[in-house]
Amino acid sequence: MDRRKTILLALAFGACIIAYSQDIQVYPTNWFTGMQWNKVQLIVKSMQEGFNKEKPSIQYPGVQLLKTHQLENSKYLVLDLSIASTAKPGMVTITFNNGNSKHSIQWPLKARREGNGKRFAQGVTSKDFVYLLMPDRFSNGDTKNDHFADMRDTSCDRNQLLMRHGGDIQGVTQHLNYLKELGVTTVWMTPVVENDMPLEREPNGMLSGFHGYWFTDQYKIDKRYGGEAAYLQLSDALHARGMKLIQDAVYNHIGIKHWIAMDPPAKDWINQWPAYTGSNHRDEAVFDAYGSAKDKKQMLDGWFTPHLPDVNQRNPYVANFLIQYAIWATETFGIDGWRVDTYKYCDEAFLNRINDALLKEYPNLTVFGEVWSNTITGSAYFTRNNLQVPFKHNLQGVTDFPVNFAMLATLNQPFGWTEGVNKLYMTLAQDILYKDPSKNCIFLDNHDMDRFYSVAGEDMNRYKQGIVLLLTLRGIPQLYYGTEILMKNLKNSSDAMVRFDFPGGFPGDKENKFEASGRSEKENEAFNFVSTLAHYRQNSSALTTGHTMQYLPFANGVYVYFRYSNKQTIMCVLNTSDKEAAIDFDQFQERTRGFARGKDILTGQSYSNHFSVAAKGTMVLELQP
Repeated sequence: MDRRKTILLALAFGACIIAYSQDIQVYPTNWFTGMQWNKVQLIVKSMQEGFNKEKPSIQYPGVQLLKTHQLENSKYLVLDLSIASTAKPGMVTITFNNGNSKHSIQWPLKARREGNGKRFAQGVTSKDFVYLLMPDRFSNGDTKNDHFADMRDTSCDRNQLLMRHGGDIQGVTQHLNYLKELGVTTVWMTPVVENDMPLEREPNGMLSGFHGYWFTDQYKIDKRYGGEAAYLQLSDALHARGMKLIQDAVYNHIGIKHWIAMDPPAKDWINQWPAYTGSNHRDEAVFDAYGSAKDKKQMLDGWFTPHLPDVNQRNPYVANFLIQYAIWATETFGIDGWRVDTYKYCDEAFLNRINDALLKEYPNLTVFGEVWSNTITGSAYFTRNNLQVPFKHNLQGVTDFPVNFAMLATLNQPFGWTEGVNKLYMTLAQDILYKDPSKNCIFLDNHDMDRFYSVAGEDMNRYKQGIVLLLTLRGIPQLYYGTEILMKNLKNSSDAMVRFDFPGGFPGDKENKFEASGRSEKENEAFNFVSTLAHYRQNSSALTTGHTMQYLPFANGVYVYFRYSNKQTIMCVLNTSDKEAAIDFDQFQERTRGFARGKDILTGQSYSNHFSVAAKGTMVLELQP
């Protein structure tokens, strides 16, 4: 029996453990031998009131029951287990004695995956190129899982923007060769865990949870996406191609139909308010030297929306539940990195604790947090930084919104003292606040923003300048699905306006943009531009791990910066002005000394040390003696 079948059998067995007349659920659904995290805390949930009065016991070599905790809700017990290094894989029998009878459940203890840090948990670095996609909107590989009658949301209607459209994980797996052709090394999907939520009313109408952020059970992969089997297949297929997998996590909140919200183990598992209180969404309230406790509490404990209860990570049981899930998922599905949604809304001590636990188990793993901050200081605060602040975060990197804002300003604002390309220059100059800005994820857009091609005014010159910035600046570049084929739109009335289906990914599509023959001339021009630069970047020491030197923008918006290593020097020139600009190597002697010419990696054309760059033009030169 191969490893995937073994995992699937264990997942199926662990997902619904039935003991005589009592339906009992256990979280985590299984654990592993040989783990650093060998003190495992089980949340045991029964359908029966008074379950917490039962006396549990364990008889299994190397597994010891250390302590039993009763919770406010009598349907729950918490068991603290110790798993010795000598413990072998097998089924751990947990017996419950209520005084009149005994009943038992089987809890799987499994062998670890092989290849920690090499075949999985490899980490996602500045050498990678991340492709962000929404499974529901990318490709429908299996129409049989489009909807299920036993789920709260049975919709599947591509004519309705706010409904599910039927895309799934198998559809992603079927197009990995397309992504490889594009130059992508890493796939990041919006969450694929179970979202068994009904339609919820939001400002723009009744919305389905197709985006995946309304968790109802972390230990299940949503069956509308293909379930655990499809996810394991994708992970294996990526790794077989030398590619990587990022999983999207949410620590801050859960869907209101999550078992924690519907039948809370205790009231303090969710942050409570006398009346509904939303977050103020101001990250400054967390680190403000002059801030109030009131504002900070509302920022951290306020709910995101009425149907997304805010989780209390200060509760030690909740913290352990979230930490153990992150470890379990990394091990079970072979995750290489984590992107953490709504990072800045979480308890700070908990965040450091979960990051430490993950990196202790998987030293090469990458974690970057979504920190939608308006300031560079705010962005730096939530990661490893050089700030003198009372609390120091240990996060490796963040989604770099300040750089995103600055790149878009470069393309759309007229040149000024602090506007246009000067905003990008000034933003990068403040990298002194970060311990390692190369670990930040940089991007032109994402699933929550206006699409980049529309923001660039559907101007190919601006589009190409943006792609050059994305793939040549420091950091981990992330492309939003469809940007390579010029998918466009502004959010206008709804986020769904920037979450259209990928043409060709669904049965009956009239056009197939996964194939060059299905793309227009302009779409192929865009695809080839991204692909050419992305593939070149993969083998460029300067662009992936090199240093940066930037020069003050001049001549009404000409920006020159260098990426360089001891093996290679790349000169990047963006002319954001409406006039042709003359460039002379002598202007940049610190980096051009010893070089006489440069080869444009996008066109193959060679240039002497005196050349011109067209108005709104872009050049990426590999310098040569």
